[in-house]
Amino acid sequence: MSRNEALQNPRVIVVQKLYGHQLNKESEITFPKHRYKKFIKDVVVGTIERKELIQDLMDKELKDNINENKTELMIKLMIMAAIYEFMFMHKTPVKVVISEYLKVADFFVQESQKGFLNAILEKVSKVSRVTNI
Repeated sequence: MSRNEALQNPRVIVVQKLYGHQLNKESEITFPKHRYKKFIKDVVVGTIERKELIQDLMDKELKDNINENKTELMIKLMIMAAIYEFMFMHKTPVKVVISEYLKVADFFVQESQKGFLNAILEKVSKVSRVTNI
């Protein structure tokens, strides 16, 4: 993915917005004009609003995989956004969500971390689609 493609990828923008919010929770999140503005806004706002529910699922299902102190923030944010999509955006197939976040990972994390992200998303997709609360 070229830098320009990455900057237009809606899920890259989602992760950037979540990261900005994580660093400064008081700042207003703005959503510039984009072909997928509604999708981006839905995922960002939905992930933030349902953070506790998503965190509970992560604590329950991924406690052996994610170390609160060692797992990079970017990876955690990608996992949280993906969980939101698994749980609340049923029109998008699980495989598509996983594939898209692996593309996003190219932009934010080292190649060696993509395997970890893939395994986590595969694992959590099996329970989060079923466990829709």
